[in-house]
Amino acid sequence: MIVVSTETVPGYRITEVKGIVQGNTVRAKHVGRDIAAGFKNLVGGELKGYTELLTEARREALERMLSQASELGANAVVNLRFATSMISAGAAEMMAYGTAVVMVQE
Repeated sequence: MIVVSTETVPGYRITEVKGIVQGNTVRAKHVGRDIAAGFKNLVGGELKGYTELLTEARREALERMLSQASELGANAVVNLRFATSMISAGAAEMMAYGTAVVMVQE
């Protein structure tokens, strides 16, 4: 499946729009990650535990979005976007969304 953040793909033509597709996941912080992040805040640097958490969340949201696109019969998703929002203290939602389409090579 072709997935792009643009409206078009060079060399392809959209023949059918299947609709908006989305995938999301809600993740909570881990106490161990919070403790490590607290120490890291004292000296600065990347919070690797949180980086891994967000990477996993993006991957899962993307997979769920692509599954929905496949169910609609799409072979591509255009205008891919990611969004995140806080659900509660310590938990956040990651969402992937875009437009499922059928494309043919020109």
